[in-house]
Amino acid sequence: MKQAKKIAIQGWPGANHEIAAKAYFEDDKLEIVPCLTFPELFQTLKNDRSIYGIIAIENTLVGSLLPNYTMLKDSDLMIIGEYKLRIKHQLMALPGQTMDDIKEVHSHPMALAQCEVFFKDYPHIKLIASEDTALSAKLIADEKLEGVGAIASELAANMYKLNILAAGIETNKKNFTRFLVITDKALTETDELLEQNRINKSSLVFSLPHEEGSLSKILTILNFYSINLTKIQSLPIVGHEWEYLFYVDVTFTDYKRYLQSLDAIRPLCQKLKTLGEYEKGKQSYPAQNGQN
Repeated sequence: MKQAKKIAIQGWPGANHEIAAKAYFEDDKLEIVPCLTFPELFQTLKNDRSIYGIIAIENTLVGSLLPNYTMLKDSDLMIIGEYKLRIKHQLMALPGQTMDDIKEVHSHPMALAQCEVFFKDYPHIKLIASEDTALSAKLIADEKLEGVGAIASELAANMYKLNILAAGIETNKKNFTRFLVITDKALTETDELLEQNRINKSSLVFSLPHEEGSLSKILTILNFYSINLTKIQSLPIVGHEWEYLFYVDVTFTDYKRYLQSLDAIRPLCQKLKTLGEYEKGKQSYPAQNGQN
């Protein structure tokens, strides 16, 4: 019997992190390790080198999750893949409850913000921020809370046997989150992916001297080697005024040319680090009922 992969997620079982993990690993049997915060997730992977983790890194509505970039850089974990999940929010409550019964709705602040337009039609409902979407659903089920709803995924509703009162209540229907799959370097499968010609994306971080044109030189070199820059995120270096770290994602079709580009920019960079080389993820709309 195939052993289950352990994967740490941010949030409680039924959260969007679990949906993304199941979609990414497809037919693999997974053992979910819930972590309420991202620092807890990184510490979990540090303590147990045999497991994988999945972290949100970017959302189309709110942008980058900046602390996760820093924690990833400071760890010795590697990115091995990515998944882009369409975020869907459902309003749920105990069986038998109706919209007229609901007096308050609990969920993560981001989920509440993404559903504000829906609740304008229900001014009697008080919105209350909580630690996690799926955990809000679980507490309603565990404590049999009447008059209380939660915003969470369809997977959470199924897991905790709650009824969905309203589906797809998110304001923006093009709400995607990009997740990164991370793990210890010993668990990476770079050589196998290279043999299959599947590595076509890389995430890098570097700093540059505070000189005019330093970034443009890097971009010119990448362009010369036919390396496509898909994202660039700058963060200030604490204690070094007006100096920045640059987190970049690049895609390529020729791995050797990619390696040559790194050799070319390395003398111009300070502390160039590869955070992971992996296969570019697709933008997907999986069913959120827990089925792969």
